[in-house]
Amino acid sequence: MKKKVVTIAAMMMLIMAPVMSQKSFYDFTAETIDGKQFNFADLKGKKVIIVNTASKCEHTPQYQDLELLYKAYKQKVVIIGFPANNFLSQEPGTNAEIKEFCDSKYGVTFPMMAKISVKGSDMHPLYQWLTKKSANGVLDSEVSWNFQKYLIDENGKLVGYLKPAVKPLSDEVVMWVTKGQFTQEK
Repeated sequence: MKKKVVTIAAMMMLIMAPVMSQKSFYDFTAETIDGKQFNFADLKGKKVIIVNTASKCEHTPQYQDLELLYKAYKQKVVIIGFPANNFLSQEPGTNAEIKEFCDSKYGVTFPMMAKISVKGSDMHPLYQWLTKKSANGVLDSEVSWNFQKYLIDENGKLVGYLKPAVKPLSDEVVMWVTKGQFTQEK
């Protein structure tokens, strides 16, 4: 009997170890575009949209709708922009240049982080978590282009992602922000 209990306990530990060792969304920090530390634990209780951005992309005008979404629903959702230069060098600027562009062209007030990489060997740790089911516990994905949007619920759980062409004010985004309804497109 004692041997069965020990065996069952050992099996439970093996099963639970990956879950217990998984990093939470709230464990991450990032550098803001102004060089300050941003702690994701400060976002507990809010939905979050993580979006990789670029200033010279066909989707760059989405900054305007991201800002409108943020202003309309900032009590419910935080949008966080991560400039990245991974696709055809469409974000060549420095952090200061990106900040100036976002401020002057689109009046961005949602949090913008320092420029990072969202794919490859130098992928930022948050994007490693977002794109690997073994880390996030939900799904595997790949960042396909600029302005891909990752959705995080109020408990820090990855809900899914939206392809770059999905507009920030689409019914799909607004329904998730306001009602929590989302179906992952395959």
